[in-house]
Amino acid sequence: MGRTPRSKNFYILASFFGVFVIFLYGPMLTIVTLSFQGPQGGLTFPMNGISTFWFERLWHGVGVIDIWRGFRRSIYLGLVVMALTVIFSLLAGLAFRKGFFGESALFFVVVSSLIMPSIVVSLGIGLGFQMLDDYLIALGENYNFSILSNFETSTGLYTSALGAHLTWTLPFGLLIMFAIFNRFNPAHEEAAKDLGANNWKTIWYVVIPIIAPSLIGIALFGFTLSYDELARTQQAAGSENTLPLDLQGLTTTVTTPEIYALGTVTLAVSFTIIFTTLFFVMFILRKRSSYTTIQEKV
Repeated sequence: MGRTPRSKNFYILASFFGVFVIFLYGPMLTIVTLSFQGPQGGLTFPMNGISTFWFERLWHGVGVIDIWRGFRRSIYLGLVVMALTVIFSLLAGLAFRKGFFGESALFFVVVSSLIMPSIVVSLGIGLGFQMLDDYLIALGENYNFSILSNFETSTGLYTSALGAHLTWTLPFGLLIMFAIFNRFNPAHEEAAKDLGANNWKTIWYVVIPIIAPSLIGIALFGFTLSYDELARTQQAAGSENTLPLDLQGLTTTVTTPEIYALGTVTLAVSFTIIFTTLFFVMFILRKRSSYTTIQEKV
């Protein structure tokens, strides 16, 4: 039997997809390639030798900027945002599933943060914390509160910056939870309750294990969005820079492939996290599949 000829639409869509792949991965491949320039290499092609010279320079630090401190801050903040995104998204998904007064209004308020420009959101959060600082300082001066005697600012990575990042990750987490619970079979919960499980045991032993792969996806989503977020961090992080802020500063001061080496390291970390997450998801799905097969044989 001969193969069915491809339609014209197939080639049009394939062409668009090919252009999309080039625009997506072309810059990454370029940066990775240029990061292996020789010691006399520049920021553009052609390559002037191949070496790991710029990675060695990167290891010893980039000018006056402590790039590894910014890297650690981004990792730690991303982990906190990831944990809070998973917890709040799960709880919000369970709440919206049951329904409550004002759920529509709350949903549109949460999702509206995706529509507003990121710089506006971060600026509003930064101004809000600045007003809080002024109030606390005035409170300490007027009432001589010893706890506020050395107070300087409440703005920081785990206060204002954390809030700014959550306005970016939580709406996505909530939308994913909606998709998850729309496909969730309530018969599993009913069976657990028939066996005597209360609501919390049903959630812990039935619901969460079933949706665990999706929760891992939300965790990955929350971490990656926070890890490389720039606009919402600029106005809300205070005096502590994250890796994206350091990278933005380096683009105006560093004129060597050292910045490409940093981009390659960051890219390697991102892909390591992604593939590790995919491995855990596949492991959970395989364990679940093998358990289901055993149950069917019994």
